[in-house]
Amino acid sequence: MNHRFDRTGSNETPAITPEALAQLGGGQIAYMKPMTGQEVQSLFPDAPQLSPDHKLWALLSADGTPIMVADSREAVIANAHQNQLHMATVH
Repeated sequence: MNHRFDRTGSNETPAITPEALAQLGGGQIAYMKPMTGQEVQSLFPDAPQLSPDHKLWALLSADGTPIMVADSREAVIANAHQNQLHMATVH
């Protein structure tokens, strides 16, 4: 599967669709992201009420679908390894 990423800085629509992004890595690629309590509430509506500035870590699939949230980066990494997910670096 070949996908082209436009890095020219133009305002063109990216050449990869969200559906194609979800297929990358066959569901085996995830990334972690630091989040605030407010961001967690928007991704995990069933999460208990948190302080908006509470610092947490989320594990997300390649297409951004939330997988889990934890208080520590180490817990997210452990969950990814336990579920045989490959961690991608996102900048």
